[in-house]
Amino acid sequence: MAEKASTKTIAQNKKAFHDYFVEESMEAGIELVGTEVKSLRQGRANLKDSWCSIVEGEIFLNGVHISPYEQGNIFNKDPLRVRRLLLHKREIMRLLGQVKQQGYSLIPLSLYFKGSRVKVQVGLCRGKKLYDKRQDLAAKAAQRDIQRAIKEQNRG
Repeated sequence: MAEKASTKTIAQNKKAFHDYFVEESMEAGIELVGTEVKSLRQGRANLKDSWCSIVEGEIFLNGVHISPYEQGNIFNKDPLRVRRLLLHKREIMRLLGQVKQQGYSLIPLSLYFKGSRVKVQVGLCRGKKLYDKRQDLAAKAAQRDIQRAIKEQNRG
């Protein structure tokens, strides 16, 4: 029987959850070179301000910073280079249709190892307005106050 592959999170894009409503998410593979994988094993990646673009039927990851591997010498690539994501053509076309017609964006939400492979969780996101962000912050503050009151009640 096949064993369930363990996952280890490398980086998360917390800013994406603040700036966007995540409508749907999917897992995609990513095309990397060896020194980039070694750098990811050290946890040296940043997803902040990254996005995905669809060009000629292929989906690309832009703005992801993977620091150069220290022992990589000539094999190191540019830290901000554009990397191709691996999805089925049918999935890419469905995402392209939604991005074009409905005004969604493709934002990478997390980068993780699944077994020995590097995977990216890509979210189909709709941008938040300023008042939506304020409501989220107010809701989080209220939740924090409730948790604090429960702790106080349990102590006393």
